[in-house]
Amino acid sequence: MRIYGDSISGNCLKVKWTADHLRLSYDWIETDVLKAETRTPAFLALNPAGQVPTVILDDGRPLAQSNAIILHLAEGSELTPRDAYERARMLEWLFWEQYSHEPYVAVARFQVRYLGKSPAELEPRLVERGRAALQRLEDALTQSRFLVGDRPSLADISLVAYTRWAGEGGFELSDYRNVRAWIGRVEQAFQIAD
Repeated sequence: MRIYGDSISGNCLKVKWTADHLRLSYDWIETDVLKAETRTPAFLALNPAGQVPTVILDDGRPLAQSNAIILHLAEGSELTPRDAYERARMLEWLFWEQYSHEPYVAVARFQVRYLGKSPAELEPRLVERGRAALQRLEDALTQSRFLVGDRPSLADISLVAYTRWAGEGGFELSDYRNVRAWIGRVEQAFQIAD
């Protein structure tokens, strides 16, 4: 398997962390988004959307979109709950991450860290929604140690990717005690290090 990914991207790293946790064999192909390496004709032939992560499976079939990839890689593993309701809850978090978390927390990080904006220059609505996403996690984590059930799942991998870097987007993680503790638990469970 080949994983095309950019190491500055939480979406790409969640694929790497899932593959590493499951001890899957793969070649990581660093693909620099800032240098437009996803816009070359060769890359667009693999993924016409021009996005990373993109995986080429052992049989040659391509697969894109980080949460679709991790769901495929973790099919039948301990990272996907066996109970139908808990599995649906995991999916709920995966969909929420891409719609209500990543567009705010990750975008703020990108604008501050890679485009050189100060947090004060960010669009107020972006900051407001990012804080709301972090508060949603904070509230959910008052009930349990992980997002679904009593063990880590793909929901945790998916959401920790950009949450752990939220400070780089101007979000003060010290305001979210439960989130900080959860980040530590998830990093330990998946052996994630900077």
